[in-house]
Amino acid sequence: MHSQPMPDCPRAGAARLRGFLLMLAVACAGGCQALLPDASDATQVEWRSFDEARGAIEAIEPFQTRKSTLNENGFDPTRNPAVTILTYPEIVQRFSAGSALRPDEYEPGIRTCLAAGKECSGYAIAARRIKRDRIGNFWLDSFAFRRETNITGWTFNGLILFVDDLVVYTVFGGQPNLHELQIMRNPLGPLQGWGEALRPRF
Repeated sequence: MHSQPMPDCPRAGAARLRGFLLMLAVACAGGCQALLPDASDATQVEWRSFDEARGAIEAIEPFQTRKSTLNENGFDPTRNPAVTILTYPEIVQRFSAGSALRPDEYEPGIRTCLAAGKECSGYAIAARRIKRDRIGNFWLDSFAFRRETNITGWTFNGLILFVDDLVVYTVFGGQPNLHELQIMRNPLGPLQGWGEALRPRF
C-alpha cells in the first residue's frame, strides 16, 4: 500500500499570498496615489488668494478712510480671525526695536501715529492658505520608506495704523506663491523609530 504525499502547505500558502499581493498591486496601480493623505491649513477669511487680500489693503486710502468703514468691509477684528488689535505700546515696540531710523525718518503716517500717543492704535493682519498633498509611491509612503509632500499656497501679512478713527498708514507683504517639496527618507521604513524607542533613558 502506497501512502500519498502530503501537500506542501507552506508553499501553497506562499503562492496564495503572492497571488493576493499581485492582485492588490494591480488593483492599486492606477489609483493608489489618490489614497495618500492630504492636509490644509487656512485662516478662515473671505480672501481666497493673495491678490484678493492685497486688493483689500490697497483700497484703503490713508488720511481718508475711517476705521468704521474698514470694519464694515471685512476688517472687523471681532469677526475676522486674521486681524489682531495692536495697542500703542505694541506699535512703539514694532518701530523702535532694532530700527536704525530716527523718528523724523519714518513715513508721515507712522510719525503721526507715534506722536498721537494713546490715540494711536493698529490692526495687524496675518492670513494664510496652505495645502499639503502627499505624492509619490503609495507603498513607499505607506511603509514610511519615503514620503514626499507637495506644499502649495500663499501667506499674507499687513499693518494698518489709526489715529482715533482715521487710517494714517498701511503696508502689506507676504508670499504670493508658496511652493515647496518636502522629502522624508527612512532606509529602515517602519523599523526606523525602533532604535529611538529602545534607547535607554536615564
